[in-house]
Amino acid sequence: MKTPEWLKPALVGAGVGAVALAILGFSWGGWVTGASASKMANSMSEDNVVAALVPVCVDISRSDAERVSKLAAIREASTYKRRDVLMETGWATVPGSDAPSRDLAKACLTALEIDKS
Repeated sequence: MKTPEWLKPALVGAGVGAVALAILGFSWGGWVTGASASKMANSMSEDNVVAALVPVCVDISRSDAERVSKLAAIREASTYKRRDVLMETGWATVPGSDAPSRDLAKACLTALEIDKS
């Protein structure tokens, strides 16, 4: 069987086009692999859970009988230690959990506006 003369250039062109399409798709087109999509989804879900729990943290802080002394301790702590102090207060511990959440403590510090109050 004799192949037509145009078949080889057509196959090479299709191959080059497929490679170019893949390169453009992954670099500029926004395509991602399954692993990257999974990482992004996990990160977004963790951020959304923390955002949903910030009002719980703020509510726990408002109902705490020792709120004034704990806020004073947080204010007295250096900026990089405030999250740890807030975690020690117990406000960043989600009901039903044994340990405080660092991400929730960071978000709760922002919501409490320690420096403004």
